[in-house]
Order: sequence, then C-alpha cells, then structure tokens
Amino acid sequence: MKKTFIFVLGALFALMANAQQKMTITVSNPIQTARVEMVEVDAEAIQKKLGTDQQWKVTDANHQEIPSQVTYDGKLIFQVGVAGKGKSTYYAEAGQPQQYEVKAKGRLFTERQDEFGWENDKVAYRVYGHGGAVGYDLFNKSTSDLMLDYWYASEQNQEMRSVSKQLSERGYQDLADQVYNAFCYHIDHGKGMDCYTVGPTLGGGANALLNKDGSLFMPQCYKTFEILDKGPLRFTVRFTYPEQDFNGEKVTETRIISLDAGSHFNRVIVSYQGLTKPTQMVAGTVIHKSNPTAYVLSPENGYLGYEDLGDASVYNAKYRDELAKQMGKIYIGLLFPNKDISMTYQQRENGIATGHILAYCQLSTVNSQLIYYFGSGWDKNPSTEFHSLTDWEAHLSQSAMSVRNPLKVALR
Repeated sequence: MKKTFIFVLGALFALMANAQQKMTITVSNPIQTARVEMVEVDAEAIQKKLGTDQQWKVTDANHQEIPSQVTYDGKLIFQVGVAGKGKSTYYAEAGQPQQYEVKAKGRLFTERQDEFGWENDKVAYRVYGHGGAVGYDLFNKSTSDLMLDYWYASEQNQEMRSVSKQLSERGYQDLADQVYNAFCYHIDHGKGMDCYTVGPTLGGGANALLNKDGSLFMPQCYKTFEILDKGPLRFTVRFTYPEQDFNGEKVTETRIISLDAGSHFNRVIVSYQGLTKPTQMVAGTVIHKSNPTAYVLSPENGYLGYEDLGDASVYNAKYRDELAKQMGKIYIGLLFPNKDISMTYQQRENGIATGHILAYCQLSTVNSQLIYYFGSGWDKNPSTEFHSLTDWEAHLSQSAMSVRNPLKVALR
C-alpha cells in the first residue's frame, strides 16, 4: 500500500510539473465566416504560468510548432485558423523556439534619401521624408517573396544607369530607354512593380484633419521614425510628423503602423497632441482621373474601396501604351472598427487626381486618436482572386466584419 501511495503521489507531482510547462490557448470565432489571421495573447500571462526564466514556443493541436513572435507592446502573436462559429486549440509550451522565416520587415532606404518602406508576403508600402508626396505609396506584388531590397537595389543600379545615360548622350535614345526598362521597378519583370502615383494626396490610405470649411488639412512628410517590431511575423514602425499650426493650435501627429504576415491590411493608430477641442478627422484614398467612379462606400459595414488603374506617365511615349497593359488593376481599401463614421467622395482636383473617398470621424480632446486599417491587392497576383471591384468589395466586407468582431482568446 505504501509503495502504491508513493507511486501515485509521484505521478501527481509529475503531472503538476508538466502542467507548468504548457498553457492551453483556445481561440473562438464569433462570426459565421471561417478565418485565418494573426491572434494576440497577453505574453505576461504566459510568463506567469510558465515562469519568467523560461523560453517558450507555440504549438498547434497536434503539438507541432508554429511561428510566433512577441511584440514591442507585450503581445504573443501567431497565425490561427478557426472555422465559422468554431474554436481552435493551441499551446504555449516551454522550449527553445525555432528561427522562423521573416515574412514582414521594413527599413529606411537611404538609397533614395529618406524613403521608408515596409512589406510582407502580400503587399509593400513606402512613405517619404521630403517633397510633396505625403500619402501612402504602394508596390504591387505577384510573389510571396520580400522584394523591396531587390527593387531598390535594381532601381539604383549605377552601372546600368551609366550605360543608359551614355547611350542617350550618343543619340541612341531608343536603346537607352530599353536599357533603363530592363532594370526599372516601374516595369513588371515577373514579381511585381511600382505603377501607383501618390503626389500631394492621401495616396492609398492616409489620414488628415479637416479645416473649418471642410477641406483637407493635408499632412506633411514624416519627420522621425522608430522601428518597434522587426518581424518575423509583424513589422511595426512609429512615425512622428512635424508640428503644424492647425486653427491656431500647435499640433503634432504620430502614427504607429503594423503589418502582419499574410494580411493585405496595415493597422494604424493615429494620435494627435495639442488639440484642445473636438476635431473632425478623415482617412481615405485618392481617386484618379483614369477611373473616377470605380469606388464603393459602406459606412454601415465599415469599409471603403477603390479600383485604381495605375499611372503610365512614367514611361517613354513610345512604349507607354504597351507597358500600360501590364499595370493591371490595383485594389485599395480601408477598414474601420469604429462604427460612428460617415463616408463621402470629396472633389479635390490635383494633377491626375479628381479627389478622395473619405471616412469621417470625430476626435475628442480626451482621446485624440483613431485606429483603422488600410491595404491593397493586385489582380495579377496569382495567390489572390481579385479580378474585379466586386471581388475586392467581398474581401473588404469580410475583412471589416473580422475587424469589428475580433477573435476571442481564453487561457488556462
């Protein structure tokens, strides 16, 4: 009897010890649509359970390790798949995590002065630190490869640029153009291209305050940046903008932008310091003259979207018609967790732009910030099925529903 008691007691202690080596994470989906997206878990809660001196990893229901990351703001993130109205189980287990493939990253591209670019396996973006292009610029991708380093290196190939220049100076302009076309990132060489134009607009999803007359108080280019998350699953950067005089107030804007692996959308937290009274703010995308009516506004469902046809003006006139065919259709959209918004088209003629589609919200002095999502897709990306504005709107609708109904996480 004594031996049996000791055996049972030992087994109990073993189970208790094992329990401290693993935490169960149950993820529930409150909507009918199946979802594959990044989920966030409080990393401190896991540390308390497993011990602060422990390294730990995430495994699925079959105890197979899956990529994870701890973010700057104390979140453990990993990608989950959950059926409509279903639940999925994952575990945080003590153990050495693997080195995961980087699927989201960004940096300052000093090759082009102060351009800052970031990307994941779906999309790529950049902002400028100088000049008149103040909105979000985007690159189209038809590959899951991270491409910005390659594109910038190719575009800044000084040897090829020198050859093109020499040919032009010798009177061989046609050959010079062909050499430039061979390495230019404005041309699709099989993995994507830059054919989107921003200019002095909000581009593909930026924000602005509203003047008293309802016009846009346009933002400036960023002043400073700080990288908060370097990947492998989430890239996060904080941009601080120059102080501006807005209706007699000194206002400073900050944006924290996060892009997760596998997502078409960036999450942005916009905040203002210096506002002393409630103020209207907008976020939206520019409408170009090449496709002036191809947009959708759905404030009740929390999204707006646009079908952009790209800008062929960067091409030599001789090749413009042919190269324009490769630009395809660029789909741009914004998602809003906040239900207290309105939307409209606002005319603002500017170069090749007719105006913007905008979502309006009210900023209070207590909490002068807005959280929203901006993103894009391309009809030439074989991994997606965006071939019409209808296709894109369906994706926007589902994504907005997910944003407004976040996955629920239970720990034990």
